[in-house]
Amino acid sequence: MAVDTRAQSTTWTWVDGDWHEGNPPLIGPRSHAMWLGSTVFDGARWFEGVAPDLDLHAERVNNSATALMMKPVMAADEIVALTHEGLKKFDGKTAVYIKPMYWAEHGGYMGVPADPESTRFALCLFETPMIAPSGFSISVSPYRRPTIETMPTNAKAGCLYPNNARAVMEARSRGFDNCLVRDMLGNVAETGTSNIFMVRDGEVLTPAPNGTFLSGITRARAISLLRAKGHTVTETTLTVADFMGADEIFSTGNHSKVVPVTRIEDRELQAGPVARDARQLYWDWAHS
Repeated sequence: MAVDTRAQSTTWTWVDGDWHEGNPPLIGPRSHAMWLGSTVFDGARWFEGVAPDLDLHAERVNNSATALMMKPVMAADEIVALTHEGLKKFDGKTAVYIKPMYWAEHGGYMGVPADPESTRFALCLFETPMIAPSGFSISVSPYRRPTIETMPTNAKAGCLYPNNARAVMEARSRGFDNCLVRDMLGNVAETGTSNIFMVRDGEVLTPAPNGTFLSGITRARAISLLRAKGHTVTETTLTVADFMGADEIFSTGNHSKVVPVTRIEDRELQAGPVARDARQLYWDWAHS
C-alpha cells in the first residue's frame, strides 16, 4: 500500500541552491543516511515575528555534523540568512519550525562510517503551531538515556530519536502525554522531548549536564533569564523522588518553549508561579 508522502503542512525546503515547495525526495536506498542513519538536524522557531536564538541553532547544527564526523558545508550566518529568505514564503499567520539538516550520501570504510566529502545540507521550514501552555502529564519511563560512550549524545542526531520515540509511545500507551527519562545511573535526565525543571521551596532545580542529554538552547536561555530576574537556579543531580515531591515542574524546548507539567504519575500539579514567570520572561525577551 502506497503511503502519502506529501508534506502535512505548508513546507519550503532549500537544497542544492534552490527552494522547493512540499516534501522533495532527497535520499534513496543507497544513501548512507537512509541506510545507516548519518543525519543531524537542529530546530529553531519563528513565531509572532521573531526567531529566538536562531544564530545559536545554526551554530549547533554545524557542531552536530562535526560530532558525527561529517563536514559542515554551510556557515552559520549563511543558514541564518537563508532562513530569513525562506520565511518570506509564508503568510506570517502560523508559527514555523526551522530545521537545518546535514546527512551523508556515501559511506567510507566498508560502508560503515560516513564519507565526510559526501555531506549534504538542506534547510526545511514548515508550519507548526505553538501548543497552548496548558500543561502535560508525565510518567517515569522504563527506558534510559545512553551515554557518550555508546551514542553521539553531544549531537542533535537523528539516530538518538528512536529511543526518545519508544519512551514517549510507551508512556502514551499508559495514558500519559510524555515521560520522565533517567540516565544509566537512574537519575533524571529529561523528558522524552525536552529538558526538565522543578521547583522546591522557591529554588529552581534542573538536571546538571552529564553527557547523557542535550543541554538545550532554550534551557540555557530560561536559566539565564530566571537568574537575571533573581531566581536561584541550580544544576544538580536529581532523582525521581525529587520530582515526585516538587512544588512545580516545567519543561523547556524549542518546539513549545516553556510549558508546565500538570501531572506526574498519579499526582496532580498546578501550573505554578515560577513556570509562568519563566514563560513570560522568555516571551518578553524574544520580542525585545
